[in-house]
Amino acid sequence: MSDTDKPIPIPRPLPGKTFAAQPLAKQSRRLSWLMRGLIAALFAAAVAVVMVTNVWLTERFSEATRNRSEVRLALYTGNLISELQRNSVVPLLLARDPELIRALQDGDFSRTSARLISFQAEIGAASILLLDKDGRAVGATNRNLLGSNHRSLAYFVDAQRTKDTVFSAQPRQTGGNDFTYSRAVLADNRMVGVIVVAVDLMKYERAWAGLTDAVLVTDSEGRVILATEPRWRGLTIDEALAVQDAPSAIERALRATSDWTQSRPDAYLRGTAVMKTEARVPFRGWRILTFTAYDSVRERVNGVLALEIMGFAILLALTFYFLSRRAWSQSASFQRESAELRLLNARLKREIAQREKVQKDLAVAELTLAQSSKLAALGEMSAAVSHELNQPLAAMKTYLAGARLLLQRHRPEEALSSFQRIDDLIERMGAITRQLKSYARKGGEAFEPVDVRASLSSALSMMEPQLKTRVVQITRNLPRTPVMIMADRLRLEQVIINLLRNALDATKDTKDPKIKLEIVVDHSVHLTVSDNGHGLDNLESLFEPFYTTKKPGEGVGLGLAISSGIVTDLGGRLLARNGDEGGAVFEVQLPILGSELAAAE
Repeated sequence: MSDTDKPIPIPRPLPGKTFAAQPLAKQSRRLSWLMRGLIAALFAAAVAVVMVTNVWLTERFSEATRNRSEVRLALYTGNLISELQRNSVVPLLLARDPELIRALQDGDFSRTSARLISFQAEIGAASILLLDKDGRAVGATNRNLLGSNHRSLAYFVDAQRTKDTVFSAQPRQTGGNDFTYSRAVLADNRMVGVIVVAVDLMKYERAWAGLTDAVLVTDSEGRVILATEPRWRGLTIDEALAVQDAPSAIERALRATSDWTQSRPDAYLRGTAVMKTEARVPFRGWRILTFTAYDSVRERVNGVLALEIMGFAILLALTFYFLSRRAWSQSASFQRESAELRLLNARLKREIAQREKVQKDLAVAELTLAQSSKLAALGEMSAAVSHELNQPLAAMKTYLAGARLLLQRHRPEEALSSFQRIDDLIERMGAITRQLKSYARKGGEAFEPVDVRASLSSALSMMEPQLKTRVVQITRNLPRTPVMIMADRLRLEQVIINLLRNALDATKDTKDPKIKLEIVVDHSVHLTVSDNGHGLDNLESLFEPFYTTKKPGEGVGLGLAISSGIVTDLGGRLLARNGDEGGAVFEVQLPILGSELAAAE
């Protein structure tokens, strides 16, 4: 074991100290838990007492405030109903007035406005308006409205639909709402005009504005039609309560401290918690609501709660005082322990420095190993070059021998074709050497549309010298139409040559050797090379570099590994299996040209 691998010795307590400290530590822990339980119980009791006191006092002091709000609510409701009932009979009386009917029939409205003004003084209505059958104002207590058109307004439209008095409420352009009673004026059972009487309910809104309470009236749809807050008109109750100025930081803090001391407020009005009182107005489904502040209630309740909280705070302060004295007595022992920890920390620092030195040595070793890996990769690449160039060199040797024989027989034209094939092989060897960069990184030559059938024919032509040396039955099953893919033609031919060469080697000892070449097209292109040789033994290690079943000197085990890498770069995959009737089957699956373009888009 090296020095860096030895365990770190941990400082131990002094003799005689361990057994004496254990009972003291247990006693200290029991006392600590006891004090914590006492503080928790005291705090829980304080919270419970404050909450119970708050609920009881709030309910008691709020009852009187709620009763007063209900009395005021009944008074407001009576005033509204009285005003509405008093004005509801005015349109019925004016619709039967002979002078107004005659003026509408004759079209003479010279005295109409004066007559309406006299009725207004006697009845006390807010305003009176007489409209002809076209909705034009022909008489009004407010002469500024004479000649104005009201045919699209609700009180004119609704009055034409019924013979009874109708009530309408519509918002003003200047703010607020207009409340009107309207009735059709009939002559010979034919409508000749409409009488409109305005009800001044806004005076109650102005009177409520001087109160400390907030008051609002809603219609049957829940919309606010009267309110002490002008911003509330036309909104629902929830929307009206949400429309308020953003509270300041101090207001938010006061609200947070006051909410926990009382039951949840009905609403907030200008940052103040309020109590909501609601009653039904016996008119068209109206409701009236008031919001009363909790100020007087909260002042009385908070005074009692403040005394209770103060008492519990004093009790907690005394408890913390005794706990602090106990903490002072423990500080000395903590100081001794901290000194021991400092010593241990110094030893750990020395150990860390040693570990860092070992890590630096390991880093140097890793760099050396990486360099060795690079050299091994260069050796593997050299073996790949030897394997790939072996086939063209063998073919060149055969063509040179054939060319020599043709020249001796005075057949130069045929010898020139052999030389042309040798030139093609030299170009192919140059392409193979250029493709060696694919071992270090992905990619290669630019892809182009390639006919798989043409690549197969070119590979067979390349293998012609080896095929002539043996008697092998080669069966080709190819489509009649071109089979186009996006690929590097030379690299695809290299894969086919490798598979053909493996098939030839596998059938070397077979009595009747057969090789079958087949191209099938469905969603992709399937190029199959099968033989009737001895088959495959280890399918898992088949595509690993330097794995081979051949004798030494016949192969280095790189052909299938290189072919698998090329097919992967072309976007496909290379599969291997044993055939149903024996022998090996190698299948190259490649995307067809149309599907690859669609995938690229």
